[in-house]
Amino acid sequence: MHHSIRKHLALVPFAIVLLAPTAQGGEADALPPAVRDAKAQLLSQFFAQGGASPAVLEYRRKLQEYQAARGAFDEEAGAYWSQISEKRKGRNAKRRSGQQVTLDDYVLQHPPLYNGPKRPVNPEPEETPERPTRKPIPVVADLLQAARELYQFTPQRPSSEVEFKRAYARYALASGLTREQAVRVYSFETGGTGNYDVQAGIEHGGKRAISTAMGYNQLLTTNSVELLAEQGHELIRALSEKVARTSGPARQPLEHKLAVLKKMVAQAKSVPDTWSEHEKIGNTAQGWAMHAMVLDIDIGPMLQTHKLLTSVLFARTKGYTRPLTAAELEMMNLTGDGTGLDMVTMPQAMREQVPTSNFFQRGGYERNPVAIRHNTVAKLLAVTDTRMDSNSNNAGARELAGAF
Repeated sequence: MHHSIRKHLALVPFAIVLLAPTAQGGEADALPPAVRDAKAQLLSQFFAQGGASPAVLEYRRKLQEYQAARGAFDEEAGAYWSQISEKRKGRNAKRRSGQQVTLDDYVLQHPPLYNGPKRPVNPEPEETPERPTRKPIPVVADLLQAARELYQFTPQRPSSEVEFKRAYARYALASGLTREQAVRVYSFETGGTGNYDVQAGIEHGGKRAISTAMGYNQLLTTNSVELLAEQGHELIRALSEKVARTSGPARQPLEHKLAVLKKMVAQAKSVPDTWSEHEKIGNTAQGWAMHAMVLDIDIGPMLQTHKLLTSVLFARTKGYTRPLTAAELEMMNLTGDGTGLDMVTMPQAMREQVPTSNFFQRGGYERNPVAIRHNTVAKLLAVTDTRMDSNSNNAGARELAGAF
């Protein structure tokens, strides 16, 4: 701002010099009257416009157009998404009281999408507000370091990728997941090529992690904390049985692993059982250490299984007894159990009519080109199935299928 003012003030004396009559030899009116009048008019415009150049004036005009269009859109969109929220509350209330949810309980119009002018670029330099420094996203090395420092523990990594896949297949089948569910969800989440330690962003040539999502079913740090809190008793039981079956030199490291697991479960249970409280832990070194268990040959397959199994069991407790297709399970995996079950329990005729926007918050929907393009429940499930079909032919998916 200050630079801009100084620049314009510097131009004013120069303009006055240009427009001032040239006095030579005592002649007061050296310039022809027409030239004097034109330059006087230019000076008048210069001050009337605040010293703005034509480019700046055009920018201001376009900015006003953009602001008007965007304001009108935001008003329309705000009303739409308020209706989405109210309908969602109404459906939840109906389900709590045991009432049937009908087509009238959804917004059947698609949300408005902004198609007005883009925000113009200011031709003048602007002072941009400083962005807060992003916290670095932890990667495998950070998780392992946290586990070493806080628990004096290093996860037991598999000797090969197929060893981890076989351990996952054994535990998943024994727990009630089907081969189709496990393989197709893996194909969707990792593209059918991901290893047990694959992290979002660091795949298919990517160099930078974009989240803490890791493994076959892409668990976040918060998922790992939550699973330790809610399924810790089952993890401890399963590992205790393995310890009891083991003798010789291999038993001692397993006993240490069990002791560490018990400490992590106790820590995860020490806060209220809510996503927000688990997220707080997940954003600390404590949560990173817990997330390192995803890499362990004994604990990792159990965490990957329970990430999906909790959705299967949730559906059963809500009275949905038909086996979930892989695409339906993925919807619950992606959107959360409650929201996902809302889509899963919907009859096909309703799926064809209900827009996907009913299951999103505004910000999430407007950043999700898949949900916008495939804008009904039926279309979203169909494109999920199509991607699963394609990715199931990739090498990692075939290997996982073979492990079952």
